[in-house]
Amino acid sequence: MAKTALITGASSGLGAEFARQLAAKGADVVLVARDRAALDAVASSLNAEFGVATEVLVADLTTDEGTDAVASRLSDPTRPVEVLVNNAGIGLDLDFAKNDIAVEERHLDLHVRATMRLSHAALQPMLARGHGRIINVASVAAFLPRGTYGAVKAWIVSFSRWANAVYRPRGVTVTAVCPGFVHTNFHERLGLPPGQEGVPSFMWLDAPDVVREGLRAAARGVAVSIPSLRYRVIVAVVRMLPTPLAARLAKTGR
Repeated sequence: MAKTALITGASSGLGAEFARQLAAKGADVVLVARDRAALDAVASSLNAEFGVATEVLVADLTTDEGTDAVASRLSDPTRPVEVLVNNAGIGLDLDFAKNDIAVEERHLDLHVRATMRLSHAALQPMLARGHGRIINVASVAAFLPRGTYGAVKAWIVSFSRWANAVYRPRGVTVTAVCPGFVHTNFHERLGLPPGQEGVPSFMWLDAPDVVREGLRAAARGVAVSIPSLRYRVIVAVVRMLPTPLAARLAKTGR
């Protein structure tokens, strides 16, 4: 198991769950997010439960300063990171024309630019050592016509698939984990309380299951993982539909 894992968006949701499961496997963790108090709480809990070393790095990955700070930590040869989890993300309204373009640009920076920068920073020392794992949290939206959220997640999937093919033979795997709707606080941050997300109950997944399957896929060197059979079936069916129909179906939930 990895000695140290760095997880972005680690203050809650899937990020906190990735940190918990990696710590349970014996990994020390570097926790990255904007909220110091929330990060400190996660760090304290992991240290108490698993006895691992925890490090808190407060950074806004939509800024050069924040991304540079995390990239510098990943590049530090004296403190190697064996697993990088690019999990930080935000959601937007699906109506691109109505959205503030500055918010759209921030959304693009966080999902694409930060993922690219941090993956690049992690790859160089990992390749030099001949081992490492990068896990990029994408979404089933990557396979659907679902606004700019689907577009940025599609970039993550395409990049991960290519990078895994190129770097896996050199000891570094890159895996895109593509869950559907997951029980976290993601939708609450969009202003949607539990039960008001517009999502049928059968479409919800639990964060521990998503992370467990994602870590298994990464351990096997799988390039793209879609947790749960139901979503693998949904993606297979929707990809065969005409784009206008698929776009209407992809409006389910927020």
